[in-house]
Amino acid sequence: MIKVAFLSSDGARTDIADAEEGQSLLEVAQAYGQPLEGTCEGQMACSTCHVIVDPADFPRLPPASEDEEDMLDLAAATTRTSRLACQITLTAELDGLKVRIPGESRNMQGL
Repeated sequence: MIKVAFLSSDGARTDIADAEEGQSLLEVAQAYGQPLEGTCEGQMACSTCHVIVDPADFPRLPPASEDEEDMLDLAAATTRTSRLACQITLTAELDGLKVRIPGESRNMQGL
């Protein structure tokens, strides 16, 4: 199992998720009730699964594609370590990954 830590936007709460190799970070986040909408269902046609990767973990990720960078341009409150959760495929090398849910995230599925 791969452990992933989801930090709330204010940093007050951390949820630890168990993931299997090959799952996308978006799939794991949704399975654990995180407020990531993923409107396009992982097709990289929106930015509703924007997360901020811990700076210490960011170098462990493969670089974002140009298409992902374009989608991140549409997301609110991006940072140098912003990524789309649908584009992060979990591997053993990412065990212990920490990501923060941006404060500007909206989860229309939870309404």
